Amino acid sequence: MLPLTLDLLPVLLLGAILGLDVVSFPQAMISRPIVAATLAGAFAGQTAAGLVVGVALECLALETLPFGASRYPEWGSASVVGGLVGTRGADGALLPEPAAWVIGVMAAIATAWLGGWTMVWHRRLIARWARVRLDAMAGGSMRTVMSLQVYGLTADLLRGAALTLLGLLLAWPASGWAVESWRLGATETRGALVIGAAGVAASAVWKVLHGYSVTRRLFVAGLAVGTVLVGLRG
Repeated sequence: MLPLTLDLLPVLLLGAILGLDVVSFPQAMISRPIVAATLAGAFAGQTAAGLVVGVALECLALETLPFGASRYPEWGSASVVGGLVGTRGADGALLPEPAAWVIGVMAAIATAWLGGWTMVWHRRLIARWARVRLDAMAGGSMRTVMSLQVYGLTADLLRGAALTLLGLLLAWPASGWAVESWRLGATETRGALVIGAAGVAASAVWKVLHGYSVTRRLFVAGLAVGTVLVGLRG
């Protein structure tokens, strides 16, 4: 169960707002994993650890393009789950506990996948509401259009809150067990996760850029310069 010391209502509100931001409103990019997980970590008093979780999730989410009627992962609410679960046991450290980090990332991936389905259900719900109001909308009723928008936004807000709650209820006990039972070293655990996330991020970026020769060259050049700078600082 979630600890009584965790103020759950603000966390659920955060998940609801960030889930709403993905598509419905205001699409201000605050639902990006690197932002959402950091905010969730801040709610738990572990901002730096939440940021580390968010970086890994952002790498995984780079390929997601949330537009059209296709089904795609819902990273807003999912990153709140991952950021909160992933910071368990950090106790003010800059880096999260390796076990909690892994469970947080896995929980976010699973929640994002489920969130994609909930967004499809949400669209179908709005379509049913709109179908029974077709005559009024065809007649130019502003009140009907505005009420339909309010219904849709409210339903999406509740969807995000429910998804966040479900993800936390399932992942929080697992993170506690993992922190107590994990036996691999921190270096090996973080190394494996960083390599996996970097591989996914590189493939996602390449998929987006490979069709444009100039952009592709700029990306490779930027990657080379960044690698050199990291090496010099190290």
